[in-house]
Amino acid sequence: MRPTAILNIVGLTADLIGPDTPFLSRWSANRRVAAVEPALPAVTTTAQTSYLTGKYPQDHGIVANGWLFRDEMELKLWRQSNHLVESPKIWEVARERDPNFTIANICWWYAMYSSVDYTVTPRPQYLADGRKFPDCYSYPMELRHRLTQELGTFPLFSFWGPRTNIVSSQWIADAARLVHEWHRPTMNLVYLPHLDYNLQRHGTDHPSVRQDLREIDGVVEKLINYYEANGVEVCVLSEYGITNVDRSVAINRILRKAGLISVREERGTELLDVGTCRAVALCDHQIAHIYIQDSADIPLVRDLLKDEPGIELLLDEAGKREYRINHPRAGELVAVADERSWFTYYYWLDDDRAPDYARTVDIHKKPGYDPVEMFLDPDKKLMIPRIGLKVIGKKLGFRTLMDVVPLRPEMVKGSHGRLGAADGELPVFISRQPTPDKLNAPEVFDWLLKQTFD
Repeated sequence: MRPTAILNIVGLTADLIGPDTPFLSRWSANRRVAAVEPALPAVTTTAQTSYLTGKYPQDHGIVANGWLFRDEMELKLWRQSNHLVESPKIWEVARERDPNFTIANICWWYAMYSSVDYTVTPRPQYLADGRKFPDCYSYPMELRHRLTQELGTFPLFSFWGPRTNIVSSQWIADAARLVHEWHRPTMNLVYLPHLDYNLQRHGTDHPSVRQDLREIDGVVEKLINYYEANGVEVCVLSEYGITNVDRSVAINRILRKAGLISVREERGTELLDVGTCRAVALCDHQIAHIYIQDSADIPLVRDLLKDEPGIELLLDEAGKREYRINHPRAGELVAVADERSWFTYYYWLDDDRAPDYARTVDIHKKPGYDPVEMFLDPDKKLMIPRIGLKVIGKKLGFRTLMDVVPLRPEMVKGSHGRLGAADGELPVFISRQPTPDKLNAPEVFDWLLKQTFD
């Protein structure tokens, strides 16, 4: 077996490798840079699971970053249990080839309760009084304590939200280095999310992206140099390319106006009542799973959405089979955005009636993905002092709502999830392996095994 490391640089494409990534440019010049055709949808959990199982969503079951849990009738995103993945994983296949194979998963998704040897994943502490403390989960359990002693607490608020920055990717890279020093796993999975942030906030042409490229290039240089100095073969991988958008589509508002969405009123706000909705959409970047309780309503929903600006595809059963997303977790219809659009989860018709979580960073309460969480509300004056006072209140034990996020989806300028991007905008797989110029996402699985065993 050959020790390997797979660095997942989120959002990296061939078009982004250039003057602002001097190390990656030099390093990749002597390797194959293959474009990867993603599985639908090209989002985090689906992409990672397709790489680690060699299957499409129709088999592994990860149809998006979230879906309707039909037994509970709840829309849930960002679940963490590896038991949700329904196909054998790469480490299970590798152990059949050689029982001495070991693996470390440093912040790839579905890390909890898996059969990997070592894992680290973001996991806040949720206190009984409503406070949330930054933290991570690890296996073995003591690994979290060792990493915290060496590196400090996992920087959760740099990992997601308005304060996202290079600090979280640096922490993850340092954790990967320490786990390798301590345990020498055969395979190292490392997740580096830094490029994801401003590319979604501002799009690919914003000046901030150049600085982001330089920052992640520096982190990657140190980590690759460490691995290679210790005899580890490195490959670089990404999950999707982010492209520019200028239009949001609120499918749930369309369904609401047609009388298909149910809400209940609480404290002057409207909460989505999923179990009594005739139709509801789980919106995730540029894809939306539309769940329809009565099959007799499918033609009605199709007619409502088929000509809606921003919706390029509306997949029925035949369409889902064609795109290999025909799994019971998928919606009765699956909407795919056009190249300039993305889907927001908003279902209320009056912002004054929006639920309290809408203006906060809360990835588990919201019934859809919300990239607006990366912005501070520009309409609120003295935002930094406001936040400071709220933080002080929380530290003193007072309950306070961190309502700092705007309800302005037009601020989002980058997205991903649909297929059909140009080759230079596709995710990449960079290695010494003699790969073809383009791979389908599940084919990455075989090349990762070859890198370890051939």
